[in-house]
Amino acid sequence: MKFTETELSDAFVIDIEPIGDERGFFARWYCSREFAEHGIAPPDAQGNLSYNRHTGTVRGMHMQRPPASEAKLVRCVHGAILDVIIDTRKGSPTRWQSVGYELSADNRRALYVPEGFAHGYQTLTDDAEVMYQVSQFYSPGNEVGLRHDDPELGLSWPLPITSVSDKDSSWPLLADIDREEFGEPA
Repeated sequence: MKFTETELSDAFVIDIEPIGDERGFFARWYCSREFAEHGIAPPDAQGNLSYNRHTGTVRGMHMQRPPASEAKLVRCVHGAILDVIIDTRKGSPTRWQSVGYELSADNRRALYVPEGFAHGYQTLTDDAEVMYQVSQFYSPGNEVGLRHDDPELGLSWPLPITSVSDKDSSWPLLADIDREEFGEPA
C-alpha cells in the first residue's frame, strides 16, 4: 500500500499497489502492521456500509466526541464520491481547514480520517456504496457535526446537492458554536 499524507496532518490517502496477471490483480487494502508503521491505530471496532441511490447526495459532516472519538478508513466500493474531511482538533495548525478526495470503485483509493476530524461526502454517481472501518462503536450521545453548507467552512461540492438528511441540515454553523470547546486536543 502507498500512504500519502494529506495537507491536514495525520490524515492519509491510501492507494493499493496491485500485482496483476491475466486473471486480474491482487492487492492488500488493509494491513495493521503497515498502518502502525505510519502511526495509525487499526480502525477495527466496526464496519459500516452506506448505499446512496442518487448522484448529488451529501452525507455529513459527522464525528464523535471523546470518549467515543473515532478514526475512519473510508473506501467507495461502487460508483464514486467526493470525500471531505475537516480538522477540528484544538491546537492543530490545520484546525478548521478541509480537503477532499475522489474515492471510487475505479481508483480503489481509501482515505484515513483521524480522530477529531469531521467527515462527509457527496455522491458523484447513482448507486454509490461506501464502506467504513471505524475505531469506535457508534455512540449516539457523542455524535456531533458541522453543516455541509456553512459559509465559514467554504466547502465546495462539485455537483448540485440533491439530497441531505434533516439531521445533517440541522448541525450548527461555526458562527453558532463555541469554537474553543468544539473538537478535541491535537
